[in-house]
Amino acid sequence: MNKLVRLYRCLAHGAPIIIVSGLPRSGTSMLMSMLHAGGIELICDGQRRADEYNPKGYYEFQRVMGLAREPDKRWLRHARGKAIKVISTLLLELPRTNNYKVILVRRDLDEVLASQAKMLAGRGEMHAIDDPQMRQLFEDDLWRAVYLLEHAGHFDYLQVDYQQVFKDPGAQAQRIANFLGGNLDIPAMVGMVDDGLYRNRGKNA
Repeated sequence: MNKLVRLYRCLAHGAPIIIVSGLPRSGTSMLMSMLHAGGIELICDGQRRADEYNPKGYYEFQRVMGLAREPDKRWLRHARGKAIKVISTLLLELPRTNNYKVILVRRDLDEVLASQAKMLAGRGEMHAIDDPQMRQLFEDDLWRAVYLLEHAGHFDYLQVDYQQVFKDPGAQAQRIANFLGGNLDIPAMVGMVDDGLYRNRGKNA
């Protein structure tokens, strides 16, 4: 998005909403905790409580899950200048009447699938889709998300690699801060990266 268009959209639609997005089990909750520690106000309701799979919490706002079926999305205006978590498949449902800065978290799909399988097994749940099918669905979802973010004028976006956050949290926290305009507490953000919670590691982790 060029500077003139960005200025126009800022004047017309106000401060951008910060969106943390990605696939399930890709590290979006960790990114939300980093933003909060860095000084960003979050939109979340605490309805989904912390558990053994996300000991530090999920940082979700349940109304987000209704974006696809809710015609009146004006409530999102209250999130301007704040951060909210939106799963990647729902990015398409965000109205053009806001500006968005999206942090898209990417994680190795083997790790995503392993983490999801472990969580479902621990809860005694199953899904009818096998891993190859699920991988294809995830790949398709991410392709659509990136295409949207690259072509829709109401989005600016930054991709963050989950493994790199653990390998060099300071550098990744600084990238995020730069993307959001600076003035975030980098050491506090780094302090939210808990290596002990990286429990489903791929071969290259």
